[in-house]
Amino acid sequence: MKKTKSNMGKYVGFSGDWSFKFSFGREENKQNFIGFLNGLFKGEKVIQDLHYRPVEQGGDVENERKVIFDLYCTGIDGEHFIIEMQQLYQDFFKDRTVFYTSRLINKLIPRGYKGNTYELPEVYFIGILEFELEETESGKYFYDVALCDKQSNRVFYEKLGYKLLVLPNFNKNEADIKTDMDMWLYLLKNMSKLDKIPDFLDKRVFGLIFDIGEVAKLTPEDKMAYEASLKHKRDAENTYSTAQRLGHDRGLKEGLKEGIAQGQLQNAIETALKFKNMGLPLEQIAEGTGLTIEEIEKLK
Repeated sequence: MKKTKSNMGKYVGFSGDWSFKFSFGREENKQNFIGFLNGLFKGEKVIQDLHYRPVEQGGDVENERKVIFDLYCTGIDGEHFIIEMQQLYQDFFKDRTVFYTSRLINKLIPRGYKGNTYELPEVYFIGILEFELEETESGKYFYDVALCDKQSNRVFYEKLGYKLLVLPNFNKNEADIKTDMDMWLYLLKNMSKLDKIPDFLDKRVFGLIFDIGEVAKLTPEDKMAYEASLKHKRDAENTYSTAQRLGHDRGLKEGLKEGIAQGQLQNAIETALKFKNMGLPLEQIAEGTGLTIEEIEKLK
């Protein structure tokens, strides 16, 4: 596909903190984000309007850990949405999602006598991931998680949900893209690679994203910020790849050492067993093989 001379592509993609907030986190682009959420919830909820909230959530005490969301907003019906765009794999990512929602719920508990009812608003965590989740279903690209009863699989609590989009696993062809969510997933993964709006995307829904997302139309300040975000993304990916390679090389070396040691031990055991069957003194066998007398006595 066509690239500009600066190699930034024709359109601003969604990958990276600045790019994601440019398309979804600005008041003037709010309709884009409302459309994305409605495509994601597929009629489960219909979001008519949103209010952006501060992304930094402090603790109840001074030394308590702060939480900073990528985006945080509320719907006009009182729903709360936490949105995270994650570029690289992160240990304990699931734990982090639970921590984020738990911290927010704690902050939303009414204080004083009003809190005696424990009534809470709806809270949803939405994760857009550029890596595969470990220990999950291979090839699965959408996780719609709620508190359920294990026996009946019925939702036990309807006011807390986790929706995770795993972009590397979304590989549908254009002919297979039918739903609004499929269209959004395709766009999230491929926006920066496109040179025009695809015919299968509804221009009434996606036209604004392509209009505001043209790199050539960015202000000088936004263009500099976008270039910096791309550099940060490439640096982060390179650092991660280097760490993986070094870890792999180190693992190979350690595995080789371990394999040699295991082979030497097995040879020593086989030799000791032969000598033992020949009736040689255990002390001599131990001296010749490096095994202890106790280990030799156990050989059969």
